[in-house]
This record gives sequence, structure tokens and C-alpha cells, in this order.
Amino acid sequence: MSLLKPFSKLPGLNTANILLVENEEQFQQKLADTVVLQEKNVNVNVRLARSLPLPMENEESRPRIDLVVFIIHLTSELSFQSAETSLKYLDPGYFQGKVCFLVTSARNVSVPPERLVSVRKLAASLHCPLLCAEDQTTEGVTTAAHRLLAILKVAAGLVPMATGLYLSTLTRCTVPSDIDQQNFE
Repeated sequence: MSLLKPFSKLPGLNTANILLVENEEQFQQKLADTVVLQEKNVNVNVRLARSLPLPMENEESRPRIDLVVFIIHLTSELSFQSAETSLKYLDPGYFQGKVCFLVTSARNVSVPPERLVSVRKLAASLHCPLLCAEDQTTEGVTTAAHRLLAILKVAAGLVPMATGLYLSTLTRCTVPSDIDQQNFE
């Protein structure tokens, strides 16, 4: 099992490759289809995985992955644990603007608030963007696809004068210092 490396292969001309990692595969296929349908000017390739590491047998033919997106369902503790476990199979170079987290069910009342706090802390510790998405509606999926495409284009080097590292400094998740001491009084 080897690390997934961001700069081990040359980029394709006018091409962007995104890897969607989701343990439960509920939202992944809908999001992948929407991402491909939304973009007309750039050739977008979407790869799907349940977790990392990726299998070794297709490593030579696998394109360079420009953006890795971890989809975390806040209603499932296993989803968060799977994403956390998969992180160790990414080369540190990915954490320079080529990784983001996408959470679903953030508005769900049955989700413990500590779960969102845990995801925020993880994203903040890795200096990665954290996006919230509504996975139950078509509009929510489309909005998530637009946000991911904007990040993907920058991470793939398709936006002049912008880099993934620059974008991640603008969009990274931060955790307030008092988040551990939540007072609801």
C-alpha cells in the first residue's frame, strides 16, 4: 500500500481529476454525475473510492489526482472514522491545497454537535477547506458540485494567477479557541 502522491504524474492538458472518497457511497454517485454535467469548458474526470489506499493494480494507468474530497455524513460515526483512517495514505503534498472535506446532514437535529466540531477540528488541523452540502435535494447537490468545481479548477492549475495553496489559505477551516468550552447559557 503506497501513498497517493500529487506530483508523481504530469497533468493533462485542460483536464482536471477529482477523487471522491465516501465510505457509504450514498451521495458520491449523485455528486459525481452532477460535477461532470456542470462543467463544459474543462474535461473533468471523477474517480470514486470507498476509502484509501487505492488498489495497486491500476497505478500506472491512473491519472494524476488534482483534488481529493472526503465526504463525511454527520449522521454516521463510521463515515468520520473512515475518512480519518484514509488520511494517512495521502502524501503530505496533498495538504497544500489539494484536499477538502465535504459534510452532509449538518442541519440534522439528530446529529450530535460534537461530531461537527470533530470534523471542523480535523479540517483546521490539516489546513483544509470544509464545505457543507445538502444531499437530499437536487439544488443542494448542484451547489456542492459548483463549489467543488471552483476548488478543483484552482487545484488543477486551470485558473491563472491562483494556486491550491493560495486558495486553501483563503478557504481553510478555522476553529475558534473557545470551541472546547461551549457555553449555551
